[in-house]
Amino acid sequence: MSKAATMEIPINGNGDSRTLAEDDGLEQAAQLQWSLDEKDLQQVMVSGPNLNETSIVSGGYGGTAEGIIPTSSIKDLRMKSRGIRIAPSHTAASRIASQSEDIAGSDMHHSDSSQSMSADQAARGIAVEKFDVMKKWGLNTYKCTKQMLSERFGRGSRTVDLELEAQIEVLRDTKRKYENVLRLARALTNHFYSMVQTQHALGDTFADLSQKSPELRDEFGYNAETQKLLCKNGETLLGAINFFVASINTLVNKTMEDTLMTIKMYENARLEYDAYRADLEELSLGPRDAVTMARIEAAQQQYQAQKDKYERLRSDVTIKLKFLEENKVKVMHKQLLLFHNAISAYFAGNQQQLEQTLKQFNIKMKPPGADKPSWLEDQ
Repeated sequence: MSKAATMEIPINGNGDSRTLAEDDGLEQAAQLQWSLDEKDLQQVMVSGPNLNETSIVSGGYGGTAEGIIPTSSIKDLRMKSRGIRIAPSHTAASRIASQSEDIAGSDMHHSDSSQSMSADQAARGIAVEKFDVMKKWGLNTYKCTKQMLSERFGRGSRTVDLELEAQIEVLRDTKRKYENVLRLARALTNHFYSMVQTQHALGDTFADLSQKSPELRDEFGYNAETQKLLCKNGETLLGAINFFVASINTLVNKTMEDTLMTIKMYENARLEYDAYRADLEELSLGPRDAVTMARIEAAQQQYQAQKDKYERLRSDVTIKLKFLEENKVKVMHKQLLLFHNAISAYFAGNQQQLEQTLKQFNIKMKPPGADKPSWLEDQ
């Protein structure tokens, strides 16, 4: 039993056959295939057929001279052992490459589309969240503005805590008065500082004239010593006044201001509470259908949340007012005593008592020229 070899001889444009070298190559390939097929047939007769050993004819009329391409691994090993090389089909290779490129391109397109979809969804979620925040802010602002105008024109009701409102008004009035004390104390500090600088310059002038005027040396000397002593006592008094000003500034612009900020938050919460209360009362007077009942339930929840916030801030304001009053009495008792003792000792000319007053209140005087930078810092 034999198997004929298949040969494909392409014809050129003039109808002539290929060259002699090409014919010899085809004839050798046909003989090689004939011998291999006979050996394969003998193997099939001995051990049975093997479906893995097949041959594929590549191309058709007008194809290349590479002819039959064996795909069996055993047959490839045989061909390699004989030193014969059969080139693969360019058509199949290009088809496989194009398919792999299409698959890779489709995977990349799918991943890019998935990333773009996730980014779009994230951006859409952020936009929806911002819209909800703006919507809630707009509704809250509308309700509060409506309530404020109603109170101003006497058409709406407001929640009033008479005792707390009176304490808040007292605090605001006290703050205004303490601000005036602070302004005057700062003015006194500036004027007294100018006077001390003038005394210092006058004492230097008297000392210089004492050296240049022999006939008035003693008189200029006495006045120079007096001005220097007054300048020294004035600097000590300036230290006490500066401490007084700093303490009043802390009390007015930090402690009282912090309490007033809490009071402002309390008043805003009171306005929101009254606005949601009026909205709930208006809904309660309307019809009781399913839609209205749902709106009433939502308004009730918002009203309860605003009520809790209002009561919490009212409690905070009450506590802060109590502690502020205690702190104010303690601070002002100390500062007023310091101011009185320092002023009295200065104008009485009692230098020892003036220095003792500063020690009593733990006030440390800066040495002359302490505020000036050193010569290293000037470089």
